[in-house]
Amino acid sequence: MDSDSCSLTCTVAVEWLNAQGSILRKATHRTASLRLIRDTQRELLVEVRAEKANALTKLPLRGISVFNKFMTEGKASIKFKEQNCTLFLSNAPSSQLITFLKTIFVKLTGQEVHQVPKDPLREKFFANVRPGGGGEGEDISPATSTEVNRAKEKAMAVSRATVTTPSPGVVRKRKHFNDDGHGAKVPAAKKLYENPTAGELTEEQTRILNAVLSGKNVFFTGSAGTGKSFLLRKIISALPPDVTMATASTGVAACHIGGITLHQFAGIGLGTATKERCVQLASRPSAASIWRRTKHLVIDEISMVNGDFFDKIEAVARHVRRTERPFGGIQLILCGDFFQLPPVSRTDDKAKFCFQSEAWQKCVHFNFELQTVHRQKDKAFVKILNSVRIGRVTDDIVDILKETAKQKIEGNGVLATRLCSHVKEADEINEFQLDELKGESKVYTALDSDSSMTYMLDQQLPIPGKLVLKVGAQVMLLKNINVNSGLVNGARGVVVSFKNDIPVIQLRSGTHYEAKMEKWAIKTTSGAVVHRKQVPLKLAWAFSIHKSQGLTLDCVEMCLARVFDAGQSYVALSRAQSLQSLRVLDFNSQQVWANTAVLEFYKKFRRTVQEMEMIPLGKKIKLEGNKR
Repeated sequence: MDSDSCSLTCTVAVEWLNAQGSILRKATHRTASLRLIRDTQRELLVEVRAEKANALTKLPLRGISVFNKFMTEGKASIKFKEQNCTLFLSNAPSSQLITFLKTIFVKLTGQEVHQVPKDPLREKFFANVRPGGGGEGEDISPATSTEVNRAKEKAMAVSRATVTTPSPGVVRKRKHFNDDGHGAKVPAAKKLYENPTAGELTEEQTRILNAVLSGKNVFFTGSAGTGKSFLLRKIISALPPDVTMATASTGVAACHIGGITLHQFAGIGLGTATKERCVQLASRPSAASIWRRTKHLVIDEISMVNGDFFDKIEAVARHVRRTERPFGGIQLILCGDFFQLPPVSRTDDKAKFCFQSEAWQKCVHFNFELQTVHRQKDKAFVKILNSVRIGRVTDDIVDILKETAKQKIEGNGVLATRLCSHVKEADEINEFQLDELKGESKVYTALDSDSSMTYMLDQQLPIPGKLVLKVGAQVMLLKNINVNSGLVNGARGVVVSFKNDIPVIQLRSGTHYEAKMEKWAIKTTSGAVVHRKQVPLKLAWAFSIHKSQGLTLDCVEMCLARVFDAGQSYVALSRAQSLQSLRVLDFNSQQVWANTAVLEFYKKFRRTVQEMEMIPLGKKIKLEGNKR
């Protein structure tokens, strides 16, 4: 952990209660800094410094309760029992909040009882640095790996004890940890270690994150499997959630980053109306309030956003936010690969790419390209995919891809998933193959938290509202359950039995998995969270290329004769984990091409990236503009 683990900036409400539980005093600070410090008695304190009110509060981390159920949404509370005071934290970057709470937990867990003997004279002398005093405390060191390991051992010991002595109280305490003032008593504190954006960033990813955190409008790209969505989730978790809108051009892509579709956010319907009408629609109170509070707008899969739509929402942003600054002064974080699926036109005219819009030139200042491929480990296959991406297919590539047609890639009863160019074709294949199976059908109906949102959940989630299975059904796992065991999004399997109505799946690796209900959540434009519980499977005899975007498939077959758009063949081929898990039928070079406008854009783009690499980003230079 670095030194940032000991500080946090967010919205803080401080509430003091009397003995009867009524509020004595309350102070709300829209922006406040929290810092972990030690006083001269080596006692841990949390210091709250409000930026505008110039207020300073110091509270000892003794006899505290931390409620952390909603920390991934940037919210938590710390209750100080001795002072009858509670800190309510909100709008905190979730990654910082998780790390900050984890540091408190680790430091408290490692504390020994009565570490420093009490000295009355010393206490009197240093009274000015005690809680509420005006003196400065000493910064604490970041948590060491030894402290972290000790904390984990203690948490595990407590959770093991809890299993043998169950009580109703355990359920209530599951989402928070307590300290009794004599070392940490910490039920179920393992929750603190469950960071949904865990994983180290590479050097190239860190450069992009630093550019975003410095307030720049950023577009980053990269071929399939370079970790674009992973980095995007990291970026979102590092920004204040109340003023950050995570969006994507499609519902499935929005689900991957925990956001909503760009059309939902914009509030202008499909965006086919005139610019003037779009401005009217977005000026309605519900849409306008969202536009006005947004400071950071993330758009994933930007390649599928129509350039005309982008121009319209840029004009909307300026009008609704009453400023002529590009995009109304909102910071843009754009991500995608223009060599992949292009925008779909709602009219007879060919849709134009986002980079062809007037707004792109005004708004996008910093460009980056991720180079390291993480999905495929075989360098020869990566080289083939990079050539296919730009529409260049040599005789050698044709020969290699034709050879895959002879490969037997099935194993343990798992057949290859057929990737289709059209959604309807994939659905028909799945229905036909399911009907062909003998045996009883089992129907699994999703449990939606709000039935009025079922249509939206159907559109945005990869998981079906109704799933019909039989023994022998070819299925795909649609959620990361256990990465180390191969239970990952895109893993292929076959239904081998039903155990108490729970489908038992045999994966291609031979592993057996009981597919119990899992939960997916999406946000609405108002910030409310709607969720669906369903068995995390989908029929997988066939899948559409469009729906496969973002997946890694370990057993895939394709016939590319019916591809109709530039980039479709590349998206299909790049879903495969390796050449050994891929079968291409009837391949010929005519099935692969790249859009000439995209080729030209990337030629200029790479020149810009090279020039920009000569200017170091980050702490070494003073960054101007977009200051908040």
